[in-house]
Amino acid sequence: MSYEKTIIALGDSLTEGYGVKEKEAFPARLERKLQESGYKWRVINAGISGETSGETLARLNRVLGLKPDIVILEIGVNDGLQGSDPMTIHKNIEEIVHILKKHGATVVLAGMQMFDNLRPGYNAVFAAIYSEVAKKHNLILIPFFLEGVAGDPSLNRLDGIHPTAKGYRVVVDTVYPYLLKAIEPGKQP
Repeated sequence: MSYEKTIIALGDSLTEGYGVKEKEAFPARLERKLQESGYKWRVINAGISGETSGETLARLNRVLGLKPDIVILEIGVNDGLQGSDPMTIHKNIEEIVHILKKHGATVVLAGMQMFDNLRPGYNAVFAAIYSEVAKKHNLILIPFFLEGVAGDPSLNRLDGIHPTAKGYRVVVDTVYPYLLKAIEPGKQP
């Protein structure tokens, strides 16, 4: 199949599809859904398990070499799990977005949340990063990447963090309408 445009799914193990076959991870499922809907878009899985926002920033030139039209950016959870300073996470995500936009990519930002952290107030500050960056840079924001999946044992692996193949079907259904807004600006999800 010849593709018209390229979408990069950029992120950590949630993007990579830790624990599931490559064809069951959200990027492969998303590409199939796009093609079934008549969109000749290629979706490249650029997720790396364990990656932090700083590591994504450090490898951004390699990602830009793939010439993305759209980037779905899902990053920051590993920073949060490590208890990293939210201001550093915010700065890294903002710099990633700035560089991607400077190179002509449309960014769809995947909002994330922390559920277990011992520091009071950390979870709220962490979750606010995504809406703040999206607002400042006029991005399409997926309010919560794992909507309908997080906390549901039937949709997650035993670790309670990573979706199963069934969970990734839900993730694709969550991401898809926001991606359509990037593909066809002005179209309502």
